[in-house]
Amino acid sequence: MVKFTPFHERLAPLNQTHLWSHWSGYLWAEKYQISHKFEYFAIRNTAALIDTSPLYKYSIEGRDAEKFLGGVLARDIRTCSDGQAQYTLWCDDRGFVVEDGVVLRISSDRFLLSVAEPNLAYFRNLIGDDRVEINDISENIGALAIQGPKSRELLASLAPDLANLQFFHHAPATLGNVAVTVSRTGYTGDLGYEVWVDRADAIELFDTLSEAGEGRGVIPAGGQAMLMSRIEAGLVLIDVDFHSSRFAFTDHDAVTPNELGLGWMLKDLAVTDRAFIGRRAIQRAVADKTARWKQVGLIIDWRAWDMLHVTNGLVPPKDDPPITYEMMLYDDDMHRVGFTTSFMYSPMLQRHIALARVQPQFGAIGSIVHLEVTVNHQYYTVPAQVSKTPLYNPPRKTS
Repeated sequence: MVKFTPFHERLAPLNQTHLWSHWSGYLWAEKYQISHKFEYFAIRNTAALIDTSPLYKYSIEGRDAEKFLGGVLARDIRTCSDGQAQYTLWCDDRGFVVEDGVVLRISSDRFLLSVAEPNLAYFRNLIGDDRVEINDISENIGALAIQGPKSRELLASLAPDLANLQFFHHAPATLGNVAVTVSRTGYTGDLGYEVWVDRADAIELFDTLSEAGEGRGVIPAGGQAMLMSRIEAGLVLIDVDFHSSRFAFTDHDAVTPNELGLGWMLKDLAVTDRAFIGRRAIQRAVADKTARWKQVGLIIDWRAWDMLHVTNGLVPPKDDPPITYEMMLYDDDMHRVGFTTSFMYSPMLQRHIALARVQPQFGAIGSIVHLEVTVNHQYYTVPAQVSKTPLYNPPRKTS
């Protein structure tokens, strides 16, 4: 049975394309306007409303809540203060990534975890003797992301104190007549917020935000625009840039935090003895330098891209929608050295870009690899430069 998000009643009439996909059983708009570029540029130039309600949302409460999360999550939850949020991940005993998510710390005994895939049974099976209760509150909570350079202005017009909310912090607020929690988080790599609201109040909240957004260029944005933005931001996506180790048939489909470019989360390993699932395996891999891959960004040589297509009688394609199948990467001698996981043309950067994994010796910034593409049913390669992520990183994101 198809489910509808708490905001569907307002969003459905705005969907001019009637293009919907399924996310966790919910109808979720691919794009609202005929061209998704309107929505993409709203994220980058004004602000967009993105319905992220299909996220799974778990309340984690109890006397041992912090202790429990400290033993499960790879990133140290103790460094996250009340009123802060934390991007985190969790691993299996072999040090492979199970999944990632964002946790909001309300207090030492209350947390809210949002995640893209179902993990309730997984977490509950790890409770043991800890005095902690984990409940799925996904159906009860709507989530609306407000992303873009005018997002702060919009929210501050309703709740002035939100103008001072810091990056990866959260706070209670009242927007119009609706009580909400607002977090300075998002999945676009821009200035942005996520608003968490009781399902019963979702329509009133949407109407309040829509009214406040009039004259500011605020429009709803669907999946295509959000997923374009996240590639520019270097944000990984499960089942695209990595797979959960729980469902990997072989180790080729599993990845460690360091191989995924998230080793920075584990900087406390050298100074604390905190035990968490996968710690020993991760430490061994670091000590033995057994990482198979390094996560990087790529910027494609636009001259080579254009020339390849022109010499084959074609107009060089500058399509925007992401390509999320693997494209092979080679060294100068045409030995395979890696693969892309996400590839797209960036309207802001005006370059083809990619998220990729390469063998560690090719991971230095400025290194050149060769991307395999198909033109006129034949294989060719074009040069690509290894670049630091995020590939697009406006200062306003954290200011």
